[in-house]
Amino acid sequence: MPYLKFISDNDLCVAVARVINIIETAEHDAEIKLHKNVIDPFSALFHGVTHSISYQEWIEQEKARQTQKTMQNAIGDFHQEVLGAVPGWKDLGVGGGLDVVNEEKKIIAEVKNKFNTTKGNHKVEIYDAIKAKLKMPEYAGYVGYFVEVIPQGKKKYDKPFTPPDNKTKKRRPVKNKIRVIDGVSFYEMATGRKNALQELFEVLPQVLADKHRYKLSKKETKEYFGLFKLAFSTR
Repeated sequence: MPYLKFISDNDLCVAVARVINIIETAEHDAEIKLHKNVIDPFSALFHGVTHSISYQEWIEQEKARQTQKTMQNAIGDFHQEVLGAVPGWKDLGVGGGLDVVNEEKKIIAEVKNKFNTTKGNHKVEIYDAIKAKLKMPEYAGYVGYFVEVIPQGKKKYDKPFTPPDNKTKKRRPVKNKIRVIDGVSFYEMATGRKNALQELFEVLPQVLADKHRYKLSKKETKEYFGLFKLAFSTR
């Protein structure tokens, strides 16, 4: 039995392995940098004492904090890689302007992991990048999406993307072919499966156990799925 019905086992395992490798490398680098950089011992002491954690637990938390940005970027790339491996879709890779494209559906998209991953004027840059792509002859008739995999407030949406420009203090004009969409809705659009994003999340513990040395108990798996339900609409 395949892990998922909308992506091959090989493509899924390669995408998962890439994230694991990035995280493990970042943690190794953080270990080295931790002892090279000057640490505020007062901050460390107060944080450890007030949180009732040991010195070693504080060290692990500090390494996790330092690798957080790298991990978030890796997860965004993971979604790009998974979506790009769905039949009919293509991963445009790094430097492709945007992230994924489907020639049959006439959709091109920029994929970000979370609604607040992209801040300030960078959203305007994404709008302008989508607009520029849609002006190209090869993308005539396409719809451009800005995908926020994790939405704000568990909301589902597929609406015109009108980010504010900090320089002009105005929003970019409404264009029905430049849109912003949540992850659940985009995964459904990409795969034709209503619960595709949930299916992806639910299979990850099995992939991690089968292909890597990481195993979760049933209790832990259920607890992590509780976080999924807090982040996404599962109806």
